[in-house]
Amino acid sequence: MRRRRPATLLVLGFGVFVFLGLSFLLARGLTGVSAERGRVLDLLQAQARGDAADVLAQLPACAAEPACAQVTEARTARLRRPGRVQILNYEPSTRLSLTRRVGSARVAWRAGTSLPVVQCVRVRREGPLTGGGVTLLALSDPIGLEAAC
Repeated sequence: MRRRRPATLLVLGFGVFVFLGLSFLLARGLTGVSAERGRVLDLLQAQARGDAADVLAQLPACAAEPACAQVTEARTARLRRPGRVQILNYEPSTRLSLTRRVGSARVAWRAGTSLPVVQCVRVRREGPLTGGGVTLLALSDPIGLEAAC
């Protein structure tokens, strides 16, 4: 019996280590949706204020391309809305990502009492295995209320 106990403790310790490691990776992967939504809300708030410079600062890939920057500035001026921005519906670019993924999120939002606006946001998400983080790449023109990205 004495010789089996260290082996049992070693197997048990290894199992706990693996469980905790996987739990940590899963938790970090799942918090990516929340981080992505927060970044998109910041972007929409800048757009609703009509602050094209802030919108482009949050979309560095778009800001680097003159055509994209020009379209974004015009769109920001057109979608200026008074009031507090509310996200009515949010579909993330990906539910769970352990590595780098690029996808489109769909967001329905409104500011104040204005009518809803639906847009797509191109997002690059880093998973816990690739450092974590969210980078917003581009913001679409408004799409139909029931349209997919």
